[in-house]
Amino acid sequence: MELLLMREYFDTGTNGALYMEGHRLCYTIELPWKENHVGCSCIPEGRYALKKRFSERKKWHLEVLGVQGRSLILIHPANNAMKELQGCIAPVTSIHGEGLGYYSVAAMDVLRRAVYMALDGKEQVFLTIKKKQQ
Repeated sequence: MELLLMREYFDTGTNGALYMEGHRLCYTIELPWKENHVGCSCIPEGRYALKKRFSERKKWHLEVLGVQGRSLILIHPANNAMKELQGCIAPVTSIHGEGLGYYSVAAMDVLRRAVYMALDGKEQVFLTIKKKQQ
């Protein structure tokens, strides 16, 4: 399975739209681009494998694998990138500002169902991140 994240970069956040097979699943919010610095930047554009992950704090979510110089990059619910993220990606139902979204838990449920079905069927899932063309 291939997912495509098309990003727009702003000073106080990064907004995106996440697609599966040409259909938009949800929107995303992230920290602004700060040269991939740990804890304050979104991750670089590229292609990454995804895997299921569980923690007591975030419950079931996704991990983005193979990010150069980074670890534990997750896809998990959040509605305010600057306050709730440290380099991770948050799915949201709608965007209302730079790095700001609504109904992240609902968007995560949609994303998780689609991706977990593929992973449970032993299919690899990849996320490609690109800059949205203006």
